[in-house]
Amino acid sequence: MRKTDSKPSARDPYLVKSVVHSSQLLSAFRSSGEALPLREIASRSELPKSMTFRLLYTLERCGMIEKIGENLYRSHLRPFKQRPYRFGYAAQGTDYQFSKEVSTGLQRAAAAQGIELICVDNRYNAKIAQRNADVLVREKVDLVIEFQTDEHVAPIVAAKYRAAGIPLIAIEIPHPGATYFGANNYEAGLIGGRHLGRWAKLQRCDGEHDEVVLITLDRAGTLPRMRLTGMLVGMKEVFPALENCHVTYLDGDGKLGDSFEAVRRHLRTSRARRLLIGAINDPSALGALRAMQEAGRAEGCAIMGQNASPEGREELRQPGTRLIGSVAYFPERYGAEILAVALDILHRRTVPPAVFVKHQLVTPENVDHIYPNDQLMQTFA
Repeated sequence: MRKTDSKPSARDPYLVKSVVHSSQLLSAFRSSGEALPLREIASRSELPKSMTFRLLYTLERCGMIEKIGENLYRSHLRPFKQRPYRFGYAAQGTDYQFSKEVSTGLQRAAAAQGIELICVDNRYNAKIAQRNADVLVREKVDLVIEFQTDEHVAPIVAAKYRAAGIPLIAIEIPHPGATYFGANNYEAGLIGGRHLGRWAKLQRCDGEHDEVVLITLDRAGTLPRMRLTGMLVGMKEVFPALENCHVTYLDGDGKLGDSFEAVRRHLRTSRARRLLIGAINDPSALGALRAMQEAGRAEGCAIMGQNASPEGREELRQPGTRLIGSVAYFPERYGAEILAVALDILHRRTVPPAVFVKHQLVTPENVDHIYPNDQLMQTFA
């Protein structure tokens, strides 16, 4: 239920509950002349349908409500001016474009709907994420949208909001008791893995001389790692000969620099003729690509990213790139979709425990079709 600072306590001995219920009902009318059916009034006022009917009948007899036709009602009073929702948003950070696009889209959607968005930045830091949770609890926000990477901190952050009675939406990383919003990780992995498998099949890869390298983000936990599980399954599904390939896992922490160093160290000992590289995200994919280029082994690899972020799409446009694809998550659309889920939660509508975004394979061949405005945006940047 939406919290308001002025809502009286149910334990107040002077409280007249019928007046409280009547004010809830009248607040359901949000604009002058708005005509609503009984069911919608009950939903907006969060009152039982039978009680709503009796109140409407009474208020109609008092001249405050007008019944129109069989099942429409209109208020004769000026609509109450309600306090706008206040949402807390704990951003992941500003280092990568994916995070920036999520934040920009969310801020734009909140402004369009008149929602006050109190923003803090987790900066990819577990301790800061915990402090930010305390800040948003003190702000008494109606709901929190949390975007932080560390699986081990998720229960701590979620417990703070749960103790304060604040609903929580968790972006990309699950938090106990929160509504999850983000990737269908296994499905996204399958999409990328099948494309890698098709490349390997065309190149006639074999298990004896080739290697699969999967670049992880260990601190994010098991759910994001399912991208890589799906990628491995997808490769072998398309090209069963890869069952014989040695599989190596390297932790790149989701960052270009760390992934570059991890792949660079691995190449000192790997003698594989060809490497099929699947990365947890595009920064890790680009880090792997730079390491392969530095070692002079780029022609012997194919790399698959995840997120189809702007830096990944820029690489996909490079002639002869070894980044053969990335799976799009469309973070620029997250804002409006997350707010729709948030409002459903506050209005007590049925919301699934996980809301998945749509995915699409982006390749050098179709990147300009899927993202035709990239070049235009660079012109005005």
